[in-house]
Amino acid sequence: MWVSPGFDAALFGVLGLLVGSFLNVVIHRLPKMMELEWAANCAELAGTEVPESAPFNLSRPRSRCPHCQHQIRWYENVPVLSYLVLRGRCSSCKAPISIRYPVIEIITGLFFVAMAHMYGLTPTGMVWAALACLLIAQFWIDFDTQLLPDDLNYLILWLGLIASAMGWTTVALPSSVWGAVFGYLSLWSVYQLHHRLTGKQGMGHGDFKLLAGLGAWFGAEYLVALILLSSVVGSILGGVLLLVGRLSNKDIPIPFGPFLAGAGMVAMLAGPGRLEALLPFAFPFSHLAR
Repeated sequence: MWVSPGFDAALFGVLGLLVGSFLNVVIHRLPKMMELEWAANCAELAGTEVPESAPFNLSRPRSRCPHCQHQIRWYENVPVLSYLVLRGRCSSCKAPISIRYPVIEIITGLFFVAMAHMYGLTPTGMVWAALACLLIAQFWIDFDTQLLPDDLNYLILWLGLIASAMGWTTVALPSSVWGAVFGYLSLWSVYQLHHRLTGKQGMGHGDFKLLAGLGAWFGAEYLVALILLSSVVGSILGGVLLLVGRLSNKDIPIPFGPFLAGAGMVAMLAGPGRLEALLPFAFPFSHLAR
């Protein structure tokens, strides 16, 4: 602690708002970066010339209004505050700005506050806050595009294993390793069975990797609880979308990734030991233990 728990949490929360602003960029640009990379790879394999394009990554070009191409000034990009001052509209063309931008910033800030409250400004608090960022990004990217970028999934996996090895979580390294293995194999097995019975793909491979990453963070004994939580998150999310009219019989089904990411975030907020008390039947592998 630097000054007091309250001050530390507030300071970490401000950092979370700033990181949330960056997550908005990641969520918007990373799928487009993947598409450009795929197009370049296809052109290379086909032996055709790769078309030249302006640099497009997480830092270039600078953020612009999608309607009028007005370049966003730094003072128009202050998390949450700028949205309120601008009343949710572009300063140039007055086109509406999605409410999702400040919502993601606020959610990220709240997770940073929660992790600081639970663990303080320690390596443990910081790595769990990092996991929150990655799960928030995966939640929205998969919800928007039905993609779970490997770059983020592998980062979740390796960071979880490293955090366990360094003692920054309460999960013993063997449980973390087996959590990753069983997390991947559990959904892979379901996928293979469904594919053999129906000839259709029931889920993407990114879901296997995401559950493997969560297994590395929470341990093998948490996998059943995480799958159960993902069902609860899916039911809640589906109900909310039905209420706001986002779902209909003609819509593309919601991908599974947001349910898994949401389950991971719920488990984070519950903290060590609380889910075991609430869902004791969901921990048949508690002997693989911490």
